[in-house]
Amino acid sequence: MIPQIDVRNCVARKSYAGELEFSFAAEDELLDIPFVSFASPVTAHLRYEIFEDDAVEVKGTVSFTLRGECSRCLTETEETFSHEAEALFLPAEPLGEEYGYSGGVVDLKEFLRDTVAFALPARLLCETCKEE
Repeated sequence: MIPQIDVRNCVARKSYAGELEFSFAAEDELLDIPFVSFASPVTAHLRYEIFEDDAVEVKGTVSFTLRGECSRCLTETEETFSHEAEALFLPAEPLGEEYGYSGGVVDLKEFLRDTVAFALPARLLCETCKEE
């Protein structure tokens, strides 16, 4: 389950920064590589900071493991990927590449989906094919 950041609650407690560590199941529809699947849940290690204008900056790392057939030789293989991510959530409707939030609650689902999508490789290769 993906947690949310309750900005109103944090501001009321005068807690303007924090950390989140959790795992969640990635959407299989994100994978565009034949015969490959997520071998484990996605693990997220995020830090957030709430600014005076109620904008929320989220930074951190997501990591996941893919398992399937090598895109070149079809040998069964597995590889772990890690990706640094950063986003700014504004207390309004999102504009362009920004994320927005409403009701004082930051929903991280779209941000994490985008982060996993950006971290996915174009193909999965075994160790032998990587060396070639």
